[in-house]
Amino acid sequence: MISLDQLSESEVLALAVSNEEEDGRIYADFAEGLRQDYPDTAMIFSDMADEENEHRRMLIELYISKFGNHIPLIRRQDVRGFVPRKKLWRVRLQGIEAVRQQARQMEQDAARFYQRAALQTTDAAIRKLLGDLAAAEMQHERTADHIGARRLSDEARDNEDISANRSFVLRIVQPGLIGLMDGSVSTLAPVFAAAFATHNSWNAFQVGMAASLGAGISMGFAEALADDGKLSGRGKPYLRGLVCGLMTIAGGVGHTLPYLISNFYTATALAALVVVLELLAIAFIQWRYMETPPVSAALKVMLGGGLVLATGVLIGTS
Repeated sequence: MISLDQLSESEVLALAVSNEEEDGRIYADFAEGLRQDYPDTAMIFSDMADEENEHRRMLIELYISKFGNHIPLIRRQDVRGFVPRKKLWRVRLQGIEAVRQQARQMEQDAARFYQRAALQTTDAAIRKLLGDLAAAEMQHERTADHIGARRLSDEARDNEDISANRSFVLRIVQPGLIGLMDGSVSTLAPVFAAAFATHNSWNAFQVGMAASLGAGISMGFAEALADDGKLSGRGKPYLRGLVCGLMTIAGGVGHTLPYLISNFYTATALAALVVVLELLAIAFIQWRYMETPPVSAALKVMLGGGLVLATGVLIGTS
């Protein structure tokens, strides 16, 4: 891997061309991925892609005039110091604001690159263009804000943010909450029944792990197969199934792990404390994302969890 200051002037220009092509494609991909749910923001990214393509055209014209028609392939990952771009699918999963933040970071990275590149060239025309592009990238965020003001009114942005929050709740929070509730509550009875029936921590741990993993697999498949998301808007079924399954396992494993402690009474006391924390977490999520009154949410989950816990203890001691 080579550093930026080791590149020749032709290689610096070739790297700049490659960077602009990549950034333009990223903006175009953002626009395409957002077009259905966030059409106004998608238009902003389309305009930004057009600006990157204009920068690319200027760089190619200068390169041809200075060094000929062949532009060597030099990419950012070939040069030491460049921060790797985040995977687009990962950014989109984080929501619309994460996409906007990624775009701002890309412009800042591009401005720093052009500033450094301009300082190491002695050719007046190359230095002028790189300096102009550095200034353009530094102003690009303001340009994006200007485009946004034209394309994206305050009302449209608010509507997109509301839609993004709704999508996050439907696609991530809701299946995760269902899984956490099932894992935390439904596994209480078998875990504590095994614990009080045998007074053996290891037996309780084995039952708890089996119940948690079994419930996680079952809930994951059930969530994924129940709705393909096309009509409900709940997103990709395999993602919802994965979230639901993992949260189910987490809910069950939480109060199972204390039974790795060999002392039965210590393990049971710690497991009971974990159960209380799990139920409070469920109540918090219901209040935070489902707008359920906090007292009502806490009472409901505590009552349900308490009944299931009591059922397990009664069966285990009978």
